[in-house]
Amino acid sequence: MRGKKGRPHPDPLDPPRRRANKRRGRGTDENDRPPMVSVISRQTGEYRTWVVEHADGVTTKDILASALPETERVLYTDEATNYTGLQIDHPTVCHALHEWARDDDGDGIREVHCNSCEGMGAALRTYLRTFRGVHTYYLIEYVATFETLFNAKSINPPIVQRMAFGDAFHTDDS
Repeated sequence: MRGKKGRPHPDPLDPPRRRANKRRGRGTDENDRPPMVSVISRQTGEYRTWVVEHADGVTTKDILASALPETERVLYTDEATNYTGLQIDHPTVCHALHEWARDDDGDGIREVHCNSCEGMGAALRTYLRTFRGVHTYYLIEYVATFETLFNAKSINPPIVQRMAFGDAFHTDDS
């Protein structure tokens, strides 16, 4: 029997099993940690998430090019490598230096941060936890449901119709 809790495991050739999801580094589809790219508008509060196979620079740039409106092109992120080379205003915070938010313009409001997306990621994980494991094949649908419920702010008949029948369902008054 392996070591009990609190006692060291004596055999280095028989290491204890890895518990939970403690792999270091960025997730991929292959290691069963599909990455997600999230965007939150600071003006409207709208939240969007994409489940992707790899969160590399090309994929992230394609998503951001389609998600960010032409008029408001400011992106606040951390210093992850998949955001480098963007042709937009892009202030970052450096978590390695224990920087979580920064006030660049001196008005007392720390506008440079990525806490909104990190908070929504935590809320998404809490939502998914109730299902006790979601297969990666269906993860996109679960994320879309969460996104719809969050952006709706209240459940009304059009939201229920859209969730039940999709965008193909239209009512015709004539």
